[in-house]
Amino acid sequence: MARLIIFIILAVVILASAVFCVTTKRIMRSATALLFVLFAVAGLYFILDYTFLGAAQISIYAGGITMMYIFAIQLVNKNTLQGLSERWLGKKTILAAAIALVGFATVVVVLLKNAFIQKVVTEDALANEMDMNTLGTTLMSADKYGYVLPFEFISLFLLACIIGGLVILNTKKGDTNNDKEETK
Repeated sequence: MARLIIFIILAVVILASAVFCVTTKRIMRSATALLFVLFAVAGLYFILDYTFLGAAQISIYAGGITMMYIFAIQLVNKNTLQGLSERWLGKKTILAAAIALVGFATVVVVLLKNAFIQKVVTEDALANEMDMNTLGTTLMSADKYGYVLPFEFISLFLLACIIGGLVILNTKKGDTNNDKEETK
């Protein structure tokens, strides 16, 4: 019963922080709300007795990724952030809604195809639980169904995104410096 109450509290924190993260107009408040979401997700891992995943969630995501976001926010010029507001009108709104509906339909089809709901309702969910040794071996193996290669591709992709962001930032700083020199 105590786990259910803690789960409900963490779920409310996750939902409230996630909604606040995407609805606030202040970017630092958004990053802080994201930090609360990531800590609450780590709390869910600890409730499920996945201490390794909970610790990894806190150290990698809540610690590292959020600090990287805050560092990137601080690198961007404040004038750029103040004028940053995008309006969703017309075709963009329809396209975004269509993509969201396609994503939702895909999730529903996958759940129904795999009979996920029937398995959870009819069987004991803990009977098919995977132990941490198997999970760690699967995540860090380079075998056929291992995840170390996709993990490395994602890390290279994130590195390329960071380098691209810095190049764009450097280009924009060069443009603003040229504009200032031309006005003089």
